Amino acid sequence: MEQKKVTCVVCPIGCEILVKGDKQRIVQISGIKCKRGEQYAVSEFLNPMRILTTTVKTRNYHLPVVSVRSNKPIPKDLMFECMDALKKVEIESPLEIGQVVIQNILDSGADIVVTKD
Repeated sequence: MEQKKVTCVVCPIGCEILVKGDKQRIVQISGIKCKRGEQYAVSEFLNPMRILTTTVKTRNYHLPVVSVRSNKPIPKDLMFECMDALKKVEIESPLEIGQVVIQNILDSGADIVVTKD
């Protein structure tokens, strides 16, 4: 049985939530002060997700790199693999905000998009 301390970021209270369970189920949650905090803690314990923000190389652009991000959260466990995939990418000018650099990166369901013209 795993135990994890989670600091809720849903609201300014920042509850310290203690979650006990395994990767399939939760057996105990303590320290929550609202339903949204409980949902956040469950998600963070079972399947933590993050928005990936980084840069990729460019060609024929006034800067050597351009900022990109995932258009939705990606499983935290895939972050380093996603970064490795993005190291190999080089995109060519002209660039447009929202332009897809990699569609469905590592089958995560998230696209990597340009964040700067």
